Formats: sequence, C-alpha cells, structure tokens
Amino acid sequence: MHLITLLLAPLAAAAARVPYKNYILAPASRDLVPASVYQVNGSVTNAKALTRSSGGNVTFHGVSSVTYDFGKNVEGLVSLEVGSASSSSAFLGVTFTESSLWISSVACDATADAGRDAPLWFPVGQGAGKYTPEAKYLRGAFRYLTVVSNTSATVPLHSLHVNFTAAPMQNLRDYGGWFHSDDELINKIWYAGAYTNQLCTIDPAHGDALIHLGTISSTDNISLPRTDTWWSNYTITNGSSTITDGAKRDRLVWPGDMSIALESIAVSTGDLYSIQMALDSLLVLQKPDGQLPYAGKPFYDTVSYTYHLHSLIGMSYLYRFSGDQSWMLSHWNQYVRGLQWALSSVDSTGLANITASSDWLRFGMGGHNIEANSILYFVLQEAQQLAQTLNHTSSVAQWSRIAQGIKSAANELLWDDKAELYRDNQTTTLHPQDGNAWAVKANLTLSDDQSLAISKALRSRWGTYGAPAPEAGATVSPFIGGFELQAHYMADQPAAALDLMRLQWGFMLQDPRMTQSTFIEGYSTDGSLHYAPYTNDPRVSHAHGWSTGPTSALTTYAAGIQLSEAAGATWLIAPQPGNLTVVEAGLTTSKGVFSVSFEHSGGYSHFAFQTPKSTTGMVLLPGATGTLVSKTGQRKALVNGAARGLVGGSWELH
Repeated sequence: MHLITLLLAPLAAAAARVPYKNYILAPASRDLVPASVYQVNGSVTNAKALTRSSGGNVTFHGVSSVTYDFGKNVEGLVSLEVGSASSSSAFLGVTFTESSLWISSVACDATADAGRDAPLWFPVGQGAGKYTPEAKYLRGAFRYLTVVSNTSATVPLHSLHVNFTAAPMQNLRDYGGWFHSDDELINKIWYAGAYTNQLCTIDPAHGDALIHLGTISSTDNISLPRTDTWWSNYTITNGSSTITDGAKRDRLVWPGDMSIALESIAVSTGDLYSIQMALDSLLVLQKPDGQLPYAGKPFYDTVSYTYHLHSLIGMSYLYRFSGDQSWMLSHWNQYVRGLQWALSSVDSTGLANITASSDWLRFGMGGHNIEANSILYFVLQEAQQLAQTLNHTSSVAQWSRIAQGIKSAANELLWDDKAELYRDNQTTTLHPQDGNAWAVKANLTLSDDQSLAISKALRSRWGTYGAPAPEAGATVSPFIGGFELQAHYMADQPAAALDLMRLQWGFMLQDPRMTQSTFIEGYSTDGSLHYAPYTNDPRVSHAHGWSTGPTSALTTYAAGIQLSEAAGATWLIAPQPGNLTVVEAGLTTSKGVFSVSFEHSGGYSHFAFQTPKSTTGMVLLPGATGTLVSKTGQRKALVNGAARGLVGGSWELH
C-alpha cells in the first residue's frame, strides 16, 4: 500500500462514525467569512455585511477601519472584492492578530524578532474586482482581521473571504479519535488541543522563510524585502503536509514540540503522514557523527542535546502509532547512530554531561542536567524495546548497562531528599519542572513512593494560573506542563492531572485575551501574556503544538487506551478516571478502532471496550471485581482487578 494511503486510510474508515462532532472546532468549509464585527474606527457604513458569506455593501469613508472577529483562531489567504473607489490612489490594508491585545490598524502582531509586521496592502484604486495576494502572504494564525483605509478616498468593499489552508491533506472534521466525559471544560480542552495541531499542520511549501535572519546558510540565500518579516514561502519538508511548531510564527519542524504534538495528533485526527514528513526532514539533516538538528530547514545549524533526543522519541512514537515497520527499519541505522552520539556524552559519573545550551528556551541547560539525563534514560528504554521488536539486539546489553548507570547516578547525585525533587544539576539548588516531570515519565525514580513525592511537590508549587517552570524564570510552560500531566498520571494521581488541566488549560481556553480555541506557547506566572524568553509579547504564538498535552493524556490515561506494540498489536486498557464519572473515548490505527466507555463513581457501574480482532491485550481496573464478557461469549474473570490474555473484540464488565 502506498505510504500516504497507509497513514490516512484509518481516517477514511472513521469518517462515517465520528461521535461528538459538535465539539470539533475545525471548520466545515475552507471558505471562511468573519463571525462578527469586533470594533469600528472612523466612518464605515454597514460593516456587518461582510459577516455573511454572500457579502454586502460596506463602504469606508476616508481614514477608517473595521476589526472582524472569526470567533476562533483560523489561518489562510485573505481575498477582498471591492467596488470602484473614488480615487486611483486608494488602498485597503489588512492586519492580523491572534489576541485582542494586539489589534491595530498600523501593524500586525509580531511574527519575528524584527518587530511588528506592516499591513498587507491592496491597491484597490486600480479598479473594481477581487484582490488576492500571492500565496507567500498567507497568514499562519489569527482570530482578528482589521481592514484599514488609510486615504481620504471612499472605498466600497463587497466581500471578505479567507481560504483556510491548515491541515491541507485532512478532511477537517473527520477525526479518527474522540473523547467525551461528564466535565464540559475537559471535553473542550481535548478538542482545542486537536484543533491547535490542525492549525500547526501546513503545506510544506509555506514554511517560514525566516528572512529576519538574513542568509540562512551557505546554500540557502533568502533575498526578500526586509520590510516584510512573515513571508511563508520556504519549502520545509517533502510531501503535501507537515506538522510544525506553531501556526503563526516559525512554521518550522521542531522535534521537541513534536514530542507532545505527535501523541495528541495520533489520538485525535490521526494524521501520521504529516508527522512522518516532519521526521523525514530532520533525518535527512543528520550529520555523519549521528547528530540530529535542533530544528528543520531553514533554521540555522546549532546543537541541542535534548532536541536531538526528541527526534529519536518521535521515531519510536511514530512506529508505535503507525506500525510501519518498513519505515522504522529503513531508518534503524540512523536511530542507532543518533543514540550513540547521545551516549558519547556519558562520563565517568554515569550521567551525560551536557555542553550545548539550546533546549526549549529554558535557562541554564548544561552539566549533569536532570532533564537531559531523564530523557536519555527514556530513549534507552524505548531503544531496547525497539531493538527486540526489530530483531537488532546487538547493542541492547550496552544500552541496558548505561541506563542502569544513569538511574543510579541521577538518584545519588541529583536527588534532594528535603525538597523531594531532583536538582537541575550538581551546581544549583534549582528544582526544575522539566527534569522532575521527565524523571517520573521515564521511570528514573527508584520507587512508586518517590514518584508520588515528586507529584505532590510539583503540585504544591502551582499558582493561580498553572504550574511554574522555574528553569525558565517566572514562566508557565504548557510544553513542560504536558509532561507534568503525564507524571501525575504515572504517579497514580489522576485527580492532580485533571485539576492541572482545569487550572492551566482552562485559563488558556477561557481567558478573553486568548483565542478560546487554541493553546498559547507560554505566559507568565502572574497571568500576563508575557513569555520570558521573548522581548516582544505579541511574538508569542497562540496556536502551538507543544501546548496540546491534555489531548493525548486524556485518551491514554483518563480513558486508559495504551498501545503496547506497534499500531496496537498488543494493548493495555487501564483507565484512571480520577473525578470524572463518565468517559467515552476512542482512537484509530491501521489495525482498526480502539474505544472505551465507562461510568465510575466509587466503582464501575458500567465498563466496556472494543479493540481490533487481530490484537491481544490486558485490562487493569484496580479495585474492580467481576467478569469481562465478549460479544462472542468469551469470559475472563478479573483477578486483583486485572484480566490478561484477552483477544481483540467487544467486551463488557459483568
């Protein structure tokens, strides 16, 4: 089967039975018009007419502007249809912003360190008709669009349309996965995460040209006017679609962002094709010594130890969800070389000594860093499992020995008994969010009690607006917060995970300064929309794939659908409902549909699940009793809350 058919076929199968479509934020049509008028400045007649798909007669009288609200974050290429202006020198301009804080008739919000972007100007005095800019001017993300008249002319405007260009290969509302519970905020968070990743999925020909950086490399010279800082005309991957870090700014492949986005995409839209194109674009840049890039083209060449590891995680995650063994085997030598490059930093302490500072914009990466070593430990566990699956086991003993050394040394040298958290490295008293969340996720801890202690210590630091990342200053990082969610679940603290979703992601979803539809890149612990690594606040992306952690966490842990082997050949159903009393969820792989539904209030009054017939697995329902009965009449009694050796099919607890 052709690659794109293999990766997208499950979505076609799911299309006819997508439940809970009312939560999906993706538009039903790629032809968009504004939902409402947000504000009018100057003299404008009948501004509301452009909120109808048929348009109308809006007239700008001299210097004036109208800000239109699309009701949610969108992206694409804008077109204006104008009548005959009163002057041949008349212009209409368009500015864009994701946040109501940055609405302006003078400039768009910032998409580059160079500052704010000039309006997109249309020379409408040249005559009546439709004005559509070149594709390089498509806008990556915006909720608010302001139409500006900057001359004394009278200009009639008959229609304003946006061609929605995100997720170009997707049937936008036909998800392969779903989630529903008795908590409406939690439901909306799941679907906002899915939609955020759809906005971050683009045609590879429309990556960020990064012209504010000038010459990208010795072979990629970008010669474009420096007055426009957001030309989207650099081809960043092969293929017809790729995942990027952010919809508005960067629009590049970043492996760290993918460590969150990939899992959330897999359980929602299922668009693994876009993931593979992104990973392929990183693998082709691998250096002879095994080092993988910090980011994809055209970002400048620099070393990031952690993002190198995130690329390896992306490879194992893609294989887990796709089951495409031929792809994994074709890149196995690259995977091994990449791992060996990372292992070359392990010194006599047993820990990797990090000499490259680049990471996720945290401060102080270096030394025997707990985040880097936790991620390396995680990758070593994944590598051993992959090697066994692919029958390439020559290095497994070495990897196991090094992993044991990392675990021992990290707990001896970096664990702080008093704080019940790991220190960032041996030279500081900082207890980072990233390293501690990753230590639990990677099973670097020595006991369940230690993982529980970390979960409780991290929770004790929450503020009004979420979980802080002190390694990045006074910052709330939804990226690292996504790993903290996983850590709480893995420490058997589902209530903590759900409470953090409601607190942090609820704030992001409900705050009027944000888009009410997608998740922001980062913000301050005081709730201001300032992200410490950046000097200009409008630069921050309000649709960032690394902020979508709840989408995968809810499916994987709250609903409990876990794929143990490729595409779910073997599986584990292990719900952690926390304080959710009703949950229905599902996802689709190349093997078929996996779904769970239950009602839980002190115990399971209802529990049922479905897995593809060609698969096997087990169920864990701690504290539950009874017998699982399949539609074909098979029976498996729960023993200490567990049932093993189950075959795929439809099962219900009796």
